[in-house]
Amino acid sequence: MSDLTVSTSHGTSHGTSRGAGGGLPAAFGAVKRALPGVLAWLVALVLFFPIFWMAITAFKTEQQAYSSALVFMPTLDSFREVFARSNYFAFAWNSVLISAGVTVICLLLAVPAAYAMAFFPGKRTQKVLLWMLSTKMMPSVGVLVPIYLLWKNAGLLDTVSGLVIVYTLINLPIAVWMTFTYFNEIPRDILEAGRIDGASTWQEIVSLLMPMALPGLASTALLLVILSWNEAFWSINLSSSNAAPLTVFIASYSSPEGLFWAKLSAASLLAVAPILVVGWLSQKQLVRGLTFGAVK
Repeated sequence: MSDLTVSTSHGTSHGTSRGAGGGLPAAFGAVKRALPGVLAWLVALVLFFPIFWMAITAFKTEQQAYSSALVFMPTLDSFREVFARSNYFAFAWNSVLISAGVTVICLLLAVPAAYAMAFFPGKRTQKVLLWMLSTKMMPSVGVLVPIYLLWKNAGLLDTVSGLVIVYTLINLPIAVWMTFTYFNEIPRDILEAGRIDGASTWQEIVSLLMPMALPGLASTALLLVILSWNEAFWSINLSSSNAAPLTVFIASYSSPEGLFWAKLSAASLLAVAPILVVGWLSQKQLVRGLTFGAVK
C-alpha cells in the first residue's frame, strides 16, 4: 500500500514538473508575440504625445499654459485671439496652392523621367539617381543666399510661384526616385505587348504604366503634399505676407517678447489639423504604396 502511494506521488510530481516546464516556453512565446505590439504603442505614444500636449495647451489661457496643474477649464480664448490677429484662411489657402502646385509639377516631371530611367536605362542611370538623391543631403542654409538673390532679381520673393519652384526643386529627387522604383517593378512584357498592338509612348505611360503604378503614384503624391505643407525654412525666408503659408503663420507667434504658448499651440493646431486629417484618412493608401510597391 505504501509502495503504491509513493509511486503515485512520484508520478504526480513528475507530471507537475513536466507541466511547469511546458508552460515556460508558452509564456516566452506569448511575450514574444506581444512585444512588437507593446513597442509599437510605446513608439506611438512618444510620437503623438507632443501633438496631444499641443492640443490641450491650445485650449488653455496663457496663465494656464505656464501652470503645471493637470486640471483646467477649457477655453477658446486663444483661438479667438489667433483669428482676430491673423487671416488664417489666407495662410491656409496659400498652403493649399503651394502643396497642390508642387505635387502636380513634380509628378508631371517625375513620371516621364522615371519611365526613361526604368525602361531605357543607360550606363549612368544609377549614378544619376544617386546624384539626384544626394542633393537632399545638402543643407538648405548653404544655398539660401544665392537662391534669395536670384529670386529677388527675378521678382519671385513673396510669391506663390516662387515657393512652388523652390519646393519642386527640393522634392523632385524624391518623386523621381519613388516613381522609378514603382515603374521598375512592372514587367517589361506588358509594355512590349502594348508596342506590338501599336501603342505610342504616351499611351504606354497613360494607359499601361500609370494604372498599374497607381498605388505607388498615389503614395508619392501624398508624400509630396505632406512635405510641401510642412516645409518651413524656405517659406520663412522667401515669403512675408502675400504668399506666406501656414508655417509662416506659426512662426509669427514667436517674438522677441517671448513665446505665447497658448496662442502658439492654437495656431499650430490650426495649421497641422488639415494635413493630419488627410494623413489619417489616407494612411492605408500611403502605407500600401510605400511598403508593397506598384505591382505584386
